[in-house]
Amino acid sequence: MAAPRPYTKTEVAIANPLIKAMSRLNTWAYRATGGRVGGKFLRGAPVLLLTTIGRTSGQPRVAPLIYLQDGDRYVVVASKGGMDHHPLWYTNLVANPAVEVQVGREVRRLRARTASDEERAALWPRLLEVYRDYASYQARTQRRIPLVILERAA
Repeated sequence: MAAPRPYTKTEVAIANPLIKAMSRLNTWAYRATGGRVGGKFLRGAPVLLLTTIGRTSGQPRVAPLIYLQDGDRYVVVASKGGMDHHPLWYTNLVANPAVEVQVGREVRRLRARTASDEERAALWPRLLEVYRDYASYQARTQRRIPLVILERAA
């Protein structure tokens, strides 16, 4: 099997509005049903809703994301399907790490931070167990896809 190739500019231009539309629909369904609809992705990967504050708009922005539960914290992946740029939700939480996370009907205020190299090494194999496609996403891009830890503020 050939290694995944990087996305072309045309593919990115087509994918971005599709991702946005699908995310809005998923968010609506998730909220309306408390996660019964929209709470699972391919092969049963669990989904949460992450709300960040837009770094330029100051407005709340919601992203449905696959997650790994690690004790009382959550881990999400800033993959954007292996595109060559970080998703906007990631750049938003780097600018303002105060986030809101909804899992099912439970909503919690947490802080976000990028996993250290050591944390990433430990968490990446576990994330691949949750959603194996992350490996091909990483192979598509030269950027190191960040892992984000969502936890209670210290």
